[in-house]
Amino acid sequence: MRMFLRQSTVGREPLAIAMSGVRMGERLLQIGVDTPVVTSLLAAKPGLSGESSIVVVDEETATQVRRAISETSALVNVAVHNLDALPFDAGSFDVVVVHNRNGRLARLVDAQDSAALAECRRVLRSGGRVVVLDKGTPTGLTAIFQSRTRPVPVETTIRALKTAGFRAVRQLGDRDGYRFVEGLKVE
Repeated sequence: MRMFLRQSTVGREPLAIAMSGVRMGERLLQIGVDTPVVTSLLAAKPGLSGESSIVVVDEETATQVRRAISETSALVNVAVHNLDALPFDAGSFDVVVVHNRNGRLARLVDAQDSAALAECRRVLRSGGRVVVLDKGTPTGLTAIFQSRTRPVPVETTIRALKTAGFRAVRQLGDRDGYRFVEGLKVE
């Protein structure tokens, strides 16, 4: 009987995609990559009417991203570039998603070195938003089998975004091993 009362998960987006809030027609920039599948699904969200770009720091990661994107058939610009000087004009994007769940981009959430976050702010249009996907509190079996490393405190991410000039910075949620922190570019 319980089986019939359950809601179907067919057609639902993974949590990271839904919580990012990326919509069709938007101009999306992704910084880094945690899970190639999540990165490729996010890249496909803007569709043909939008634009999707991904910046990574090395060619090995770019190859992973290109492989994952080829499976979704999304049109995406993948660039290997220094994060402190992004190769885009000011105001080029509506949304910037910073992938920091695996901790590789830890310096982005370090309030002492927010040059990369300042670049994210520069390439956003006025009223645009940044969403940081951090490692959150693990749940279920993941909590049992995952290593005991602690995620970066949410206060650190919030402070880094505020230091970079973002306003209305807030934690959107912490669920299924993801923490979502959002900030707005207000001018």
